[in-house]
Amino acid sequence: MHIDCRKASAPVQCAAQGFFSATYNPAMETRALGGMSAQEFLRRHWQKKPLLVRGALPGFRGVASREQLLRLAARPDVESRMVRRDGARWRVTHGPFARAAPRRNATLLVQGVNLHLAAADRLLRMFSFLPQARLDDVMVSWAAPGGGVGPHFDSYDVFLVQAAGRRVWRLQRPRRWRLLQDVPLKLIEGFAAEEEILAEPGDLLYLPPGWGHDGVALEDCLTCSVGLRTPQGEELAAGFLDYLHERGLPRSQYRDPGLRPAARSGEIPRAMVQHTAATLGRIRWSRGDAGRFLGRFLTVPKPHVVFRPPARPLTRAAFARRRSIVLDPKTQLLYRGEYCYCNGEEYVTAPALRALADRRRSLVRAAQADLFYAWYLAGFLHPEPSP
Repeated sequence: MHIDCRKASAPVQCAAQGFFSATYNPAMETRALGGMSAQEFLRRHWQKKPLLVRGALPGFRGVASREQLLRLAARPDVESRMVRRDGARWRVTHGPFARAAPRRNATLLVQGVNLHLAAADRLLRMFSFLPQARLDDVMVSWAAPGGGVGPHFDSYDVFLVQAAGRRVWRLQRPRRWRLLQDVPLKLIEGFAAEEEILAEPGDLLYLPPGWGHDGVALEDCLTCSVGLRTPQGEELAAGFLDYLHERGLPRSQYRDPGLRPAARSGEIPRAMVQHTAATLGRIRWSRGDAGRFLGRFLTVPKPHVVFRPPARPLTRAAFARRRSIVLDPKTQLLYRGEYCYCNGEEYVTAPALRALADRRRSLVRAAQADLFYAWYLAGFLHPEPSP
């Protein structure tokens, strides 16, 4: 197996904080993707084959220090876990952790770091050449020597950016994987690597869905994982039924006035089955319903997300005098057609709302001033600091 390996085409200035410009720069993706344009990357690699870019982010040291990661892992509103390996035995514990420093053969994983640290949010937005509806979160792992989560596969695309230390990645092509039994992780049984890659700080590795991979730290190392969202069929089905229920499902009370004594009392009556089939057959939905449901579904905050309203809110007049606003990293704002969707709620869209969704910042427009002020009071957005 041959993995496409490239070097960054031009130096990228970056540091632990503030390594990307405030607005999306299409040229950034060209360097981070080894000189390829977004179109070329999507055509050649997206959901087809891996890509390794050496020095994609020169000087990159991560989006969180060790201390920041430990503080996040101690918080109840942050999803974290520790994975430890002892020979063939694996153990997983979930946070919050009072003291979470991993020892040898252990890894601390903190999910959704982009919701709490601006540097992680900027890393996520580097991939805005992809639809924001597909961007999920930035997970940061801090591994001690020998640390990893074992050979596994993901059902989604992932960009792995090495921040500090070195990690060996072993890869195997997609297939019908068998999973090990009696382990607390979904690990591949009989994993046989076809390619081995040494990732160093600043390197980027893209993996399509289904690729088997196993990353092991050679020394203390930080790895940033940018995951893409792929709603599963059962998630969509369950959510859509809830959505239809909110809209009002057909009301129908079962009656059986001509009921006769039951010869077999444990058998479900045919009339009851027919009534149920007829009632369900009256449920109607359209393509528009599917789109409006999806907008709400994709923007509903995850259960552990907490918005923090301003401690000393500006008055309505003072807010209106602010020139521009920026979305809180936890806010999801998407649009489709005549509607936009913010944190699970639906609104009639407007050019200013679409611009805010695309760029995650906007000028304060008079037509949307009341809505923006309500979102500000809820902690969904903030006035952008003056330069």
